[in-house]
Formats: sequence, structure tokens, C-alpha cells
Amino acid sequence: MTPTEIETLVLQTISKIAPESNLENLNPDVRFRDQFDFDSVDFVNLIEQLQQALQFKIPEIDYPQLATLNGCRAYLGAKLPRVPEKNG
Repeated sequence: MTPTEIETLVLQTISKIAPESNLENLNPDVRFRDQFDFDSVDFVNLIEQLQQALQFKIPEIDYPQLATLNGCRAYLGAKLPRVPEKNG
């Protein structure tokens, strides 16, 4: 998966869980819960939906690494098969 595909998947999943979230102004380095109404149940739902979409088990001990968009990019980018970005 490319970083762009990871970002798209994460943002689409968040918009399903918390449709009122303003993702246009999302700071990729700030925890989701600090930017919009995203509680611990929403966060667990995010992890579960990512696991389902990616057919990939995320250990609970790794959940904190997925608390930000950049965290999701880094963690999933390191764990999933790499696909180069298409330019042009």
C-alpha cells in the first residue's frame, strides 16, 4: 500500500465513524481525539475497521502508534507490503 492509499483509507474510516469530524483541517501529528469528538470507543472502531479492510491483525499493544494520521501512515506503511507511489 502506498502512503496515499493508507491516508485515504484512514480518513474514509474516520469519516464513517465520526461523520461530523472536520478532516480538512486535520493536523497529521496531533492525536485524533484532541482534534475532534473521537472517544476511545471510536478509536477502537477505527482499529477494528482498519484490520477488517486490510485483512491484517494489529496487536493491542500497538494501538497507541495509530493515534495520529502520521502514526497510521508510519505503522501501517512499515507493516504492509510496500507499493511504490505512481507519479504522473
